[in-house]
Amino acid sequence: MTDGEDTPDAGEAAEASGADGTVDTATGGTAIRRDRFSGGPARGFMSSLAADERIFGADLQVDRAHTVMLAEQDIVGDDDAAAILSALDDVEAAGHGELPDAEDVHEAIETAVIGRVGLEGGRMHTARSRNDEVATCIRYRLRSDLFEALETVVGAREQLLDAAAEHTETLLPGFTHLQYAQPVTVAHWVLSYEGPLARDTERLLAAFDTTNRSPLGAAAFAGTPFDVDRARTAELLGFDGTVANSMDATSSRDFLVETTSALTTLATTLSGLAEDLVVYSGRDYLEISDDYASTSSIMPQKKNPDTLEIVRATAGEAQGALQRLLTTLKGLPRSYNIDLQEATPPAWTAVDSVPPALEVATGALTTAEWHEDVLAGEAAAGFSTATGVADRLAMAGVPFRTAHEVVASVAEDLDPGQNAPAIDELEAAAEEVLGEPLTAYVDRETLESTLDPVESVAMRDSPGGPAPEAVAAQIDAARERLATDEGAIAERSDVVATGLDELESEVADRV
Repeated sequence: MTDGEDTPDAGEAAEASGADGTVDTATGGTAIRRDRFSGGPARGFMSSLAADERIFGADLQVDRAHTVMLAEQDIVGDDDAAAILSALDDVEAAGHGELPDAEDVHEAIETAVIGRVGLEGGRMHTARSRNDEVATCIRYRLRSDLFEALETVVGAREQLLDAAAEHTETLLPGFTHLQYAQPVTVAHWVLSYEGPLARDTERLLAAFDTTNRSPLGAAAFAGTPFDVDRARTAELLGFDGTVANSMDATSSRDFLVETTSALTTLATTLSGLAEDLVVYSGRDYLEISDDYASTSSIMPQKKNPDTLEIVRATAGEAQGALQRLLTTLKGLPRSYNIDLQEATPPAWTAVDSVPPALEVATGALTTAEWHEDVLAGEAAAGFSTATGVADRLAMAGVPFRTAHEVVASVAEDLDPGQNAPAIDELEAAAEEVLGEPLTAYVDRETLESTLDPVESVAMRDSPGGPAPEAVAAQIDAARERLATDEGAIAERSDVVATGLDELESEVADRV
């Protein structure tokens, strides 16, 4: 994805071409690098041809759109445009593996076109540089990766919402600092991850919108004297518009940062989800499906949540990719610098690793078997209903801090393994702190009910809380938000498809 920046003239092309106009690669010459710059160990060091296989298809589409525009603007004749477009079809059919050796895929494709068409094939590169070409190819390919990531995220959200709907009354111990805190439900816990995924969707949509702007026509960085129609090539490639400033178009990679950052945020959330599932599996709250587990090579009784541990590690991979990208971009001067060749791989790392990790984490969660009997017993562990008792007293008129003191004094004296105090113990503590019986504020039946984890959950019916009706409202709202996001993705997909359909039609008419 490097760039020599200058389009060779016919004389230079002739030096490396045979009588039939083909490029003489026997001496190392290509459409751009000629003999003078074609040798030495640095060529291999600089080459990105193998890695560029990822953008092979994107480059062909960018070449087609640019050629169509050149013909429409009468910059290139119709016959030459038709020959170039036909050659591009041949190059595509042959595949990336049949490209001539070159510094990058852009140079290789141009060399292959000239080899098929003759010197006139070099007209394809009129009014552009590899600088704007590569920036366009990266955005084109990243756009499709973002679509796939978005589809994975919205699919995961739908699965999580279905899982939550099945467990609105399944008790689950809630923790802070990994200590028993307050009882909640499995549904409430699941929704605590669907919410971040919804925000991840927003971030990825924003990254898509930043990415889906065309740099093509900016040339090396300073524009071109040719009467190009940048809006037309953007339209044919399904972009929403152009990156207006030609220097910005070729040198900025903030869209890579935005994408990688969004995926890293997603991976960090997934790491927490995976850790919860590993911990819950170890506490026997659930059993991970065999499809997402493995056994030990020496201990036959073991069932390990290995896939989830890899999900945790993916967060480190994504964070490392983001740091690598930011470090590469830090301090680069305007305009184009070949450091930018090393800016793209970290983004590919993120788009290749994070969506599959999401699929695995979601699959492990939605196929797990929850041990509801274990969960019901654990939900009251560690006097986790204590806050509910303090709330009851506060609701009856006791200042909350005083109510907190009453319940805390009882909690201090609980025997090891005792999940909740007896009512008599609560009454004695209240007498000591309040100077009057606890029943002066709350009757015994209500207190006994409050010590029950089921009732403790039901009490917490504030918006966003774990009570079944509050969770049901959250699920409904989340489904509406999901439908909106699916519509936003479909709308963007339609715009891209319309442009590419028009490009296909224009090419077919000219070949």
